[in-house]
Amino acid sequence: MVNRLLLVLSLALALASPARALDPSEILADPALEERARALSQGLRCLVCRNENIDDSNAELAKDLRQLVRERLVAGDTDAQVLDYVVGRYGEFVLLKPPASGANLLLYFAGPGMLGLGLIVAVFYIRSRRSRETGPAERLSAEEQARLKEIMGD
Repeated sequence: MVNRLLLVLSLALALASPARALDPSEILADPALEERARALSQGLRCLVCRNENIDDSNAELAKDLRQLVRERLVAGDTDAQVLDYVVGRYGEFVLLKPPASGANLLLYFAGPGMLGLGLIVAVFYIRSRRSRETGPAERLSAEEQARLKEIMGD
């Protein structure tokens, strides 16, 4: 029974893995170039599918980008030159992991900065509420408190 369960589980996991969108006609004859192309494709975002790399996407634009990467590699470009060409054409958004520089630094630090600012505002708000919540009897002078006790009959 356990063996059957393991077999069914392994088949389910095998079927659940993402299918590669790479068409066999796109594969380069040189295995070294193909390996470089696949590595570059893993870091490029499909502009149609958003958070999916172009290697896994079935979109036409992803196919065009895969073809463009392979053409640039066959032409003799280095990996950096290929990435520069694609980024120059489509912008930094095409990179799944854009560099932490320039305007991107604002995006990297905006979340934690806003959280910190929110915590500071919350602390000051809570402190100001506590100071306002002190009862009027606590703000009276000793003479006024005695008079209040006299009136209240304490």
